[in-house]
Amino acid sequence: MTLYEIISDIHAINEELKKFEQNYGVLSDTFYEWYCRGEEPEDDSWVLDFSMWAGLYEIKLEREQTYREMIQEQVLPHVMHKTVSLEFA
Repeated sequence: MTLYEIISDIHAINEELKKFEQNYGVLSDTFYEWYCRGEEPEDDSWVLDFSMWAGLYEIKLEREQTYREMIQEQVLPHVMHKTVSLEFA
């Protein structure tokens, strides 16, 4: 994936997460902590939503990690090179 695709994915996932957050009244990071601890939903009809929500959040975390890795490998060295070049110009 390109950096642009990763950023686009993160934005799209955030939009989907926002729907869950608004529907259930809790931010995704808080929900995910509860989900990982095995907290049960109040209503059995929420189980599918919670599974989808957790899955989306996990994908977001993976994309953010990939983004950080790509930034360090691609963009940061380029920026540092420009900074060093300007200092010695």
